Amino acid sequence: MRRIFINDFDRLRSGWRLLIFVLVLVAGLFLFATLLRDAYLAVVQYEPTIPHIDFIADVIFRLTLMVAALGAGYICARWLEGLPWRSLGLVFHQDWLRDLLVGFALGFTSLAVAVGIAAAGGGLRFSFSGSAMAGAILRAFISMTPLLFVAALAEEALFRGYALQTLSRARLALLGLLLTSVPFASVHLSNPNVVPGVTFANTAIAGIWLGVAYLRTRSLWFPLGVHWAWNWALGWFFGLPISGVNLVAHPLFKGLDFGPAWLTGGTYGIEGGVACTIVLIISTLFIWRTRLVSATPELKKLTSEENRAITWRVPDTRPADETA
Repeated sequence: MRRIFINDFDRLRSGWRLLIFVLVLVAGLFLFATLLRDAYLAVVQYEPTIPHIDFIADVIFRLTLMVAALGAGYICARWLEGLPWRSLGLVFHQDWLRDLLVGFALGFTSLAVAVGIAAAGGGLRFSFSGSAMAGAILRAFISMTPLLFVAALAEEALFRGYALQTLSRARLALLGLLLTSVPFASVHLSNPNVVPGVTFANTAIAGIWLGVAYLRTRSLWFPLGVHWAWNWALGWFFGLPISGVNLVAHPLFKGLDFGPAWLTGGTYGIEGGVACTIVLIISTLFIWRTRLVSATPELKKLTSEENRAITWRVPDTRPADETA
């Protein structure tokens, strides 16, 4: 019976750890939601019309998700596995900024190639928003860049954080990729203009893409850069929907979709088309083979093997003749 729950390292088995993480995460989200609802009701009594309420609500939602995911991850890492905060991969370790910037360059390039494929097939055309809109474009850049950063960080903390990491320590990284990519794809199915089948498949592949980015560095900075740049390029740079949502009102370029939808994704955006599928597969293979990034020895150790529990035993003080 003990082996059902405890592994050879005297730690709770990874499946139970994953279940506890989900329960702690749900409890944290419920607590945050209750506190934020009460705070909102208190604020609107004094200020019924809050400017930019939709933007503020979106930022608060993303921050709540990020804090809950990181908080639940730290609690589980510390109390279930005896691991420090840095095991979550969100510390300023050696080359963290390089990982973030390389990830950003790779994410932007991958999206640009997908757009190029769709444009070469006659499905997408772009027009410059114009110098007359420079002020609005700049304001969109200032507001959307940090919002998309927080949104990407929240999703990375949730799906490439503790859940994938604890399974990696149990030598179940491939299972971890599957178990984190399917929910990652599922939560996007409630977005507007979903393309049946293709949206789920592409988003699941994107989950594997970002999961492989994490496994290459064992740090959240690299997949964060990839994810952030992809969404930023989609919304602000190319003016295309981000997972079905037209989030940026004044992008740098305005993308026009002429179809076919199987190539461009139609109203859902390029993430619902074959152009995206091709690029995600190629980019995943590139990340797996590239030498541009690598894991630090400490992060590699913290995320690739179980941390054996320290078992304290009371020394036997009985006389020798009684222990014979």
